[in-house]
Amino acid sequence: MNIVRIFFVGMLVSFLGSLPLGTLNIAAMQIAIGQGVQSAMLFSLGSLLAEMIFVRISLVAMDWVRKQRTLLKLLDWLTVLVVVALAFSSFYTAMQTKPAPNPVLAVALPKLVLGFMMSALNPVQIPFWFGWSAVLFSRKILVPDARQYYLYIAGIGIGTFMGNCIFIFGGQFVAHRIENNQQMVNWIIGGVFIFTAILQLYKILRNKDTLHQIEEKVTNTSN
Repeated sequence: MNIVRIFFVGMLVSFLGSLPLGTLNIAAMQIAIGQGVQSAMLFSLGSLLAEMIFVRISLVAMDWVRKQRTLLKLLDWLTVLVVVALAFSSFYTAMQTKPAPNPVLAVALPKLVLGFMMSALNPVQIPFWFGWSAVLFSRKILVPDARQYYLYIAGIGIGTFMGNCIFIFGGQFVAHRIENNQQMVNWIIGGVFIFTAILQLYKILRNKDTLHQIEEKVTNTSN
C-alpha cells in the first residue's frame, strides 16, 4: 500500500510544482503555439526525462550533489543566459509581420533533445526535489527501496507531463482565440521570460541561489 501511496505522492507534488509559470512550461506553451502540439509534447518528454534523472541522483547521492558547488553556481548563471535568450527571441518573434516560431526554440535539434538540454541546464528543480525527497524520507513515507524509488520517479514524470499539458493545450486554445494577434502573446511570453531572468539574477546576487536553497532545505528538514 505504501508503494502505491508514494507513486501518487510523487505525481501530485510534481503536478502542483509544474503549474507555476516557469521557463520550461512557458517554452512548451510557446512551442505548441508556433510549432504544434506534437513538438511541444516531445519537448516536455525530454524535459521531464532530465528531471527524473535529477531526482534519481538526488535520492542516492544527496551529499554528492551538495558538494558540487561550482557546477551548481555555473548552472544558475547558464539559466539566466538561456532565459534572457528566450526573452529576446520572443520579442524578435513578436516584431515579425508574419507569425513565426521563437528562433531559440526552433533550433535544428529534435524537440526531445532540446527539452532534455534545457531541463538539464535548469537548476531550479534540484532544490525543489531535494527538499521534498528529504521531507518524505524524514516522515518515512519514502524509504530506501529500489521499487519505491522507481514508482516515485514514475509518478513525478506523469505529474510533470500532466502539468505541462495544461500549458500546451492552454497555449493552443489562446492561439486559436486570438489568431490574428499572436504578436501580443509573444510580447507577453517575452515579458515572463525577462521577469524570470531578473528573479534568477536576484537570487544569485542575494545568495539565494540553488546551492543556498539546498542547504536551507537540509537545515529545515534536520530541525
